[in-house]
Amino acid sequence: MQNVIDGINHWIGFISEEFNRMTEKELNHRPMPHKWSKKEILGHLCDSALNNMNRFIKIQYEVQPYVIQPYNQDQWVLVQNYQERPLDEIVNLFCTLNKQIIHIITNTPNDRLSNLCDIGNNQLKSMEWLIKDYLEHMEHHINNQILIKKE
Repeated sequence: MQNVIDGINHWIGFISEEFNRMTEKELNHRPMPHKWSKKEILGHLCDSALNNMNRFIKIQYEVQPYVIQPYNQDQWVLVQNYQERPLDEIVNLFCTLNKQIIHIITNTPNDRLSNLCDIGNNQLKSMEWLIKDYLEHMEHHINNQILIKKE
């Protein structure tokens, strides 16, 4: 789990610096009308943190396998209107939520990492897998969407 903690810590520091270097135009540009801007992608990562924080806590004490409840990602981004929010609020939210996730992971007993969750279609995965997947999801959005420069 230390690799995941180190990875999340890396992105907490990186996101703050990277977003402060971007222009308003870069931050707000939507590559297509139905695609998210970089600000909205960061907002989505905040939503992911909120939903996964809830999962990382509940999987430790609820009946196994803990059934993962999906959420409508597009509606979360739309309803919270990240596009119009001040950037510093979204960056601060991202950093704070991920610091809390690190705290949860750090305080999770090793034996709970094998607790099972149903991620849909009766696919059972461990809590450890879910935590690693959280970081992979974050890195996917950062590397493939946020860090891509508009041409």
